[in-house]
Amino acid sequence: MSTDQQIKEMVRQKYSEIALQDKTENQASCCGAGGCSTEVYNIMSDDYTTMQGYTEDADLGLGCGLPTQFAQIKKGNTVIDLGSGAGNDCFIARHETGDNGKVIGIDFTPAMIEKARANADKLGYNNVEFRQGDIEKMPVTANTADVIVSNCVLNLVPNKDGVFKEIYRVLKPGGHFSISDIVLEGTLPAAVQQAAEMYAGCVSGAIQQAEYLGLITSNGFTSVTVQKKKAIMVPDDILSAYLSPEEISQFRNSGTGIYSITVYAEKPAEQSCCAPGCCD
Repeated sequence: MSTDQQIKEMVRQKYSEIALQDKTENQASCCGAGGCSTEVYNIMSDDYTTMQGYTEDADLGLGCGLPTQFAQIKKGNTVIDLGSGAGNDCFIARHETGDNGKVIGIDFTPAMIEKARANADKLGYNNVEFRQGDIEKMPVTANTADVIVSNCVLNLVPNKDGVFKEIYRVLKPGGHFSISDIVLEGTLPAAVQQAAEMYAGCVSGAIQQAEYLGLITSNGFTSVTVQKKKAIMVPDDILSAYLSPEEISQFRNSGTGIYSITVYAEKPAEQSCCAPGCCD
């Protein structure tokens, strides 16, 4: 996989293509990347259709969880969605935050931004906006968001530590996030780790769950909680593009697990000055 910048450009190009794909095609593959499976109908995404604010045109079937369901969004909140795609999580968040709240979607793929803005225009939402940018360096001022959500995006970013630092910067003191993402327990086969399609497919860019949670804690967040965890089964007909039948069998028996987790954490509230000199 080359440099961080090359990885980003590969992801940007792939997700420009995915923006034009059918939801069914995206669900039958890993995050819309690679060939579709005929063995498994829905590899990663959860069903959004019963959630209030759901917008069919904005659902590309690319997620691996339902972070907005767990995000504890309140009326009037400012919510930021990292890797907002066509806008589905933003529109659900907008239902929760109401007319007096604000929702900002950030995505670095121009085709996704264009699609999301068109969806917002059709819905007539004037408190949802989409900004093109890198979530490692968000186009948002510090202490802006009450809540941050993200659905199956951080695994695509080479510098995950940098993203969590940005999340901390952009959240208000006392704010929180709920993020769904792909993590590992065990080691992927080398051929899968090195495959660009599997990186864009949210698999080979994933890191160990313990490391992922450790990054959250090391960046100062508290009340770190895994709200949901589910196993992801990549079907044989997708793995066969990278592994022999014997290698697939070895992988299945290795104990390595691919999981979707939804993680909650809080940015501590600012300490108040309780005595002379305590804030020096």
